[in-house]
Amino acid sequence: MQIFKKKHQIVISYLVITLGILVYTFAWSAVLLPAKIVGGGVSGISALIYYGVGINLPMGVTNFILNAILVSIGFKVLGSKFGANTIYGIIMSSVAFVLWQQVLHVETLFDVSQFGGFMCAIIGGALCGAGIGMTFSMGGNTGGTDIIALIFSKFYNISPGKVILLIDIVIVGCSYFLSHRLENVVFGYIVMVTLSYVLDMVLDGNKQTYQIMVFSKHNAEIGQTVTTEVGRGATLLDAEGCYSHQSNPVLIVMVHKSDKPHVMQIIHRIDADAFISVTRTQGVYGRNFEKIKL
Repeated sequence: MQIFKKKHQIVISYLVITLGILVYTFAWSAVLLPAKIVGGGVSGISALIYYGVGINLPMGVTNFILNAILVSIGFKVLGSKFGANTIYGIIMSSVAFVLWQQVLHVETLFDVSQFGGFMCAIIGGALCGAGIGMTFSMGGNTGGTDIIALIFSKFYNISPGKVILLIDIVIVGCSYFLSHRLENVVFGYIVMVTLSYVLDMVLDGNKQTYQIMVFSKHNAEIGQTVTTEVGRGATLLDAEGCYSHQSNPVLIVMVHKSDKPHVMQIIHRIDADAFISVTRTQGVYGRNFEKIKL
């Protein structure tokens, strides 16, 4: 039964990874490429080659060749740090580009000239972020410039995130030499910002946690009700008011975004005059929350 459950989870994860890659490559094929907007990563380099060589070189082929070169270098420099998900993501993204462009011709679905560059950047960036988010959420990736970032971080004291950002800035900036239009470069940066925002929303939206501090004479009752109805632990801390010098425990509750409205309803129901402080946390680790990843 345990083996079946594990296989079932693997199948679901690869289905989600595949769907995410299809969404990501669709955004490039149907929106960004027809609008001649270049984003970051290996897909951005492939787009530059697609626009610049003057021949109809399939983006899927370029994407596969570039990723294959990067993975080969990565294996040599970093060792075997690339799992099956990376290889699958590279192959699947290359196949998906060919499917959308050479087989289905999705670029004919929309007249991007009616949207304008700004809307194409927003729509394309949002779809890319959603697709990458789904892929990342299941442990997948599409290879790309993160391999270069890992190589740099091995030899230099610089974080992979900064390397990826710098590479993407350069890639998008190079699009100016093809179109000689500054607005296309700006649209490329808009794609990057939109992609990052939507990616964070997909990955962390449901995991967002809040710290709720309650100052009330009924904190013991509120804490017990939260534990019973919501299933979240609560903590009472000894406290003393600086003005009144009266001792009264402060209640602290850590909850997920989905549990926050229920907790607020409980507090209002028990003590409508309670003083409440709600803070969005950077991360909560431990039982029923995130695990520390080293």
